[in-house]
Amino acid sequence: MSVPALAQELGLRDGRGVFAGHAFRPLHVLMLSDVYFPRINGVSTSILTFRRTLADLGVRVTVVAPDYGQADSATEAVADTVRLPSRTVPFDPEDRLMRWTSLADLDRRLAGTDFHVVHVQTPFAAHYAGLRLARARGIPCIATYHTHFEEYLFHYIRFLPKSALRYAARALARHQCNALDAVVVPSQPMAATLRDYGVSAPLRVIPTGLPESQFVPGNGIRFRRAWDIGPERQVALFVGRAAFEKNIGFLLEMIGIAIRQHPRLMLVIAGEGPALPALRRQAEALRLEDHVRFVGYLPRDGGLRDCYAAADVFTFASHTETQGLVLLEAMAIGLPVLAIPALGAAEIIAPRRGAVPAADTPEEFAGQLVALLDRPATLAAMADAAIAFAREWDAATQGARLAELYRELVRAPASVDCSQPLPAGR
Repeated sequence: MSVPALAQELGLRDGRGVFAGHAFRPLHVLMLSDVYFPRINGVSTSILTFRRTLADLGVRVTVVAPDYGQADSATEAVADTVRLPSRTVPFDPEDRLMRWTSLADLDRRLAGTDFHVVHVQTPFAAHYAGLRLARARGIPCIATYHTHFEEYLFHYIRFLPKSALRYAARALARHQCNALDAVVVPSQPMAATLRDYGVSAPLRVIPTGLPESQFVPGNGIRFRRAWDIGPERQVALFVGRAAFEKNIGFLLEMIGIAIRQHPRLMLVIAGEGPALPALRRQAEALRLEDHVRFVGYLPRDGGLRDCYAAADVFTFASHTETQGLVLLEAMAIGLPVLAIPALGAAEIIAPRRGAVPAADTPEEFAGQLVALLDRPATLAAMADAAIAFAREWDAATQGARLAELYRELVRAPASVDCSQPLPAGR
């Protein structure tokens, strides 16, 4: 279904340029994020996906994000983007911090522009700047809770006890979320987690959807030739940021066990990040040089599609995913998934439609991978089921739900139901 048709069906627009029975007033949303393209991660992808579908619904989106010192024409052309001066983050060369002086001046800089909703995408400087601007203008402020910081922080702040970091992460999440008019969460498990933290703000479950372009298959033979992977090799694939919280080291241990039964098996790791040097050292220590390929970042509209097409199984061991969008991206081109069903990823894995819940030990995970590789008919059936399942997470549906939330908030913030997390209803 097209975005306009879906909007009409959901009552967002009746086809004559009106909203739900009254004169259509285009909405203008200000999104603030501490990260955006050309920095590649799940937050950037989510923002870009939603702003494209929202544009088709007549919702104008302006994004405020750090200036990385380089243009990104593919995303800048989608809608307005305000780049603010930023500085590097110590020990994290990938990210930037917007300067507070520029954020503090944001309301004056945008004084000639009307906004109806402020939508914050990250819980750092963007959160406080967005909330401050929204309160100054008397408009609703919401946020999307993308990252499970309770597990995330431990990998980067090792000099503090894990219990102290857990307490701090929960307290911060509760404080920030309860200051908002609503919170968007990408999965029911993440909504339940926030409720357990004591978050009382309205929660709305709206996952990031898949645009139609995600269902276009790539050329696996081309990828294998480029990376010298012979046709006789079976390939397990991981795609994502090479970060410690992604638990990629677990996959290296697992492959070291699986190759005892499948000596031609190879693990391909596609992504960049701070854990990459440690992962390379681990692969060398495990003597996996002939069984692991680190292929770096691959563009979605080319190399990444080919990479997915070259693999036999997508493997994933992260415990920190609030949704697990990369699992859906793999499934959209028919790649079976073997993944640990933790947190938000469980909603994708548990239905067993193209995915198998994996064990949480390298030995058992390896046994499951070997069993799948020994059953080509099972993999073929999983491929078909994966595509059908991924299509239920289309970007148009999720964009329409987000537009409806904006409409409810603009009409009256109190109208947003906070009695329980609302289902995504894929």
